[in-house]
Amino acid sequence: MIFKVPGQIAQKTGPIYNTLMDIFEENRENHKKTAPLAARMRPASLDEWVGQSHIIGKNTLLYRAIRADRVASLVLYGPPGTGKTTLARIIAGATDGVFVQINATAAGIKDIQRAISDGKTALELYAKRTILFIDEIHRFNKAQQDALLPFVEDGTLILIGATTENPYFEVNKALVSRSMIFELFPLAQDEILVLLQRALADKDKGLGNLRITAHPDALAFLAERANGDARTALNALELAALTTEPQPGGEIILDLEVAAACIQKRTLFFDKNGDNHYDTISAFIKSMRGSDPDAALYYLARMLYAGEDPKFIARRIVICAAEDVGNADPHALLVATAAAQAVEFIGLPEGRIPLAQAVLYIACAPKSNAAYTAIGEALQDVENIQIKALPPYLRDPGKGYQYAHDFPGHYVRQQYLPDELKGRQYYRPTENGVEKKIKESLEALRAKCPPPTA
Repeated sequence: MIFKVPGQIAQKTGPIYNTLMDIFEENRENHKKTAPLAARMRPASLDEWVGQSHIIGKNTLLYRAIRADRVASLVLYGPPGTGKTTLARIIAGATDGVFVQINATAAGIKDIQRAISDGKTALELYAKRTILFIDEIHRFNKAQQDALLPFVEDGTLILIGATTENPYFEVNKALVSRSMIFELFPLAQDEILVLLQRALADKDKGLGNLRITAHPDALAFLAERANGDARTALNALELAALTTEPQPGGEIILDLEVAAACIQKRTLFFDKNGDNHYDTISAFIKSMRGSDPDAALYYLARMLYAGEDPKFIARRIVICAAEDVGNADPHALLVATAAAQAVEFIGLPEGRIPLAQAVLYIACAPKSNAAYTAIGEALQDVENIQIKALPPYLRDPGKGYQYAHDFPGHYVRQQYLPDELKGRQYYRPTENGVEKKIKESLEALRAKCPPPTA
């Protein structure tokens, strides 16, 4: 748990407390010097902030609130490395109140209770607000989140939550309703480039004391490969600087080859239980449905690259084959199920090939959702319409049943649906692909044979 205590409170707590605070501060400063570059280069004020101008640009609501020390409860959410914790620390530096930071992955109910108790003390004795920053707030269970609610509501605590998950799904709805929600997005490449250049120039917190010559293409490569994550880019820059052998004169050359070695694999934010997981699979399905093989193949590659379970991908391909292609090309389902079996049999990395084959087949196939619609409508009728009895000639032994194979064309028109659903048509074949022939065949049969007599 991290506390930021205002000077007025520290002065009233006695010399022992002040001595301890001095020791803590000295240790903290020593730690800062050995901390990773990304931690050392965190912006300490709004003037140093880069990116997220939609929420923290000059004259935005949050910018003005921080400047005026009037921040209300809020939740920051977005991918890693976009500035959630940094923004909370900027608020800590700007406030005259008490700032308390806890991480939900390690904290428990006792930590929450302690923060509440300290918040009451600060408010009652010193008229100081307590800002409670909870990192990874979605990790708190419902009971832990509920414990905060009364004290957020009455103003004892100003809550700042940070999460990589959508708070509308992962955070207590009552807390969300009492907080402002700000979404942070991956940083643009030019914004990450600014941070890299700043780290190279900064002699106090950055790498400015080293004689580094960084080629523009190397920095551009790091900025692009970081995929919007400033922490990843800065960590890669530090790795490059500390592992590259200096030239005879002491100069460290960071070229494209060095940069590529330090960030070989693009960082993708892909939490398998989070929004990005569902956003990507949604884009994948919609691309196949929309007959865009290139986009569908890209999202397949993106999921495989990020470590998605290939069996999960295969199941979604099978569903798409039935739901979106259907009888417009019945072979699509066969290809999809074969790909699923192939992945089960051979695994990765070779399994990516039958997955790609199935994705391309489905994306290029004619489309029909007639089967999907038909079963949906039929299920609705099963749920909503009460059937007294099935037609007697369809029951066993079926007295009066007309055997289709006894008639020309192996077809006879008789009522198969219950009386309550007489005339219902669930399956409406489209004009696409094979289904056009199915439609023509059904229409021909029905036209050839008159409807059954009453």
